[in-house]
Amino acid sequence: MPRSSDEEKQDMAWRLIGAVVGLGVGFAARKAIEFGWQKTTGKKPPADPDSLETSLVEAVGFAVVLGVGMEVARIVATRSAHKRYRAWKSLPAKAERLAKS
Repeated sequence: MPRSSDEEKQDMAWRLIGAVVGLGVGFAARKAIEFGWQKTTGKKPPADPDSLETSLVEAVGFAVVLGVGMEVARIVATRSAHKRYRAWKSLPAKAERLAKS
């Protein structure tokens, strides 16, 4: 079944909102993870994990913490934003139903 122009506009709006939320959350999550790493280990996060000056354990540890943390933050933020977007999108239909009753 072909999608209507209205559905395509809503889909594009959601993609734009998702991208903006993803960028913001990604930036904030990385800063929070780096801060937590520094407070926990007492060292700055490895700037170049490929460098031989960084131990393998430290490089892999930071990569795991960063990867998991970023993905969890992205999932939580995207789901929350999608829930809010769907609620916001349904407001005009609810208002129309209330006006008819």
